[in-house]
Formats: sequence, structure tokens, C-alpha cells
Amino acid sequence: MRVSSILNGAHFGNLAKVHGIVTYKLSPFEQRAFAGAISHGVPNFMRRIRSNIFRVLPPFIVGYLIFDLTERKHTALLRKNPADYENDE
Repeated sequence: MRVSSILNGAHFGNLAKVHGIVTYKLSPFEQRAFAGAISHGVPNFMRRIRSNIFRVLPPFIVGYLIFDLTERKHTALLRKNPADYENDE
């Protein structure tokens, strides 16, 4: 049995007939996709950053400090100790 025989040639959005409900659609070409992007979007973006900054930033700071300390320690361990070679000729 094929799937098209089950659907009887109907597309997915037209599988059932709904009576008594009125729907309205606006064409995608008539919508304003960026309506309020500057006047509402930027303040909302700033509000969301301010509300989450103290939850997100501390782990990044701790991670950076651990990384920096580890890199400095690794660089220091790669060096030779000059005191070991004071008596060499």
C-alpha cells in the first residue's frame, strides 16, 4: 500500500475538512518581517543581556583565568633553571 493511496491525493495541510472555523491568512509578501526591529528589538536585546550577564559571565571569567594560569605555568616549566648551570665551564 502506498502513502498516496492512504491520503487519496490530498496534501498534508488539507487532510481534514473543518467546518465552522474561519481562518485568515496574510501573504508573506504583505508582512513586515522587520517591523519594530530597532524600536523594540534593540531595547529587548539589552534587557536580556542585563538580566543574564551575571549568570553567563562568571564561568567564562573563571575559565579564562584557569586557562591563563595553566599556560603561564606550562611556559615556566619549559624553561631551564639557570641555577643548575652556574658551575659549568
